Amino acid sequence: MTYSLLRFAHLVGLMLMGAGLIGVWISDLHSRKVRDLVRLAEAVHNIAVFYDGVVVPGAVILFVSGAWMTADVWGGWGFVQHPWLAGMILLFVIEFIEGNTITRLYFMRLRRLTNDALAQGGATSELTRARQEYVPTFTHFLDIPMLLLIVSLGTIRPATWGQFIVGAICALAIATVLTLWIPSIYPAVPLTYN
Repeated sequence: MTYSLLRFAHLVGLMLMGAGLIGVWISDLHSRKVRDLVRLAEAVHNIAVFYDGVVVPGAVILFVSGAWMTADVWGGWGFVQHPWLAGMILLFVIEFIEGNTITRLYFMRLRRLTNDALAQGGATSELTRARQEYVPTFTHFLDIPMLLLIVSLGTIRPATWGQFIVGAICALAIATVLTLWIPSIYPAVPLTYN
């Protein structure tokens, strides 16, 4: 009974995290194409709502249920003998750390800079520079491909590290392409304040 409840909680956490990351993705794309400072502030606010209200609770549920199942079913460190499970745990830890440092902190700074620009009555150079940063853009675009890799490992459960390696390379390649391509679709132009 406990295992079934933990699996259900894990699924709920996955749905929350996936839905939240899609919400962040859509809000970020919207923030890149708007030219009005007020609309930018709304899009950046929505990013924060999705991250703090959906992604983070989903990640916490995934962490608690996953750690409990790993300890209960695999006897703690026994998971290292299973590439699919070890890969899932490794990727989750990396994404959890990256998501709560680089990506989340960037969006928090972007929200602060947007609010400062609103208070000053126009876009600042610091806000303009922040909107063009590549590292947080890359880590943001890496979130969904890495989540898909984690899900594929848990679904297919490969006995070797091949799927993990190929999937990680593909996720990094996708994030790189998106980091270079998406900003070219929405080139930086001055923001207006109406």
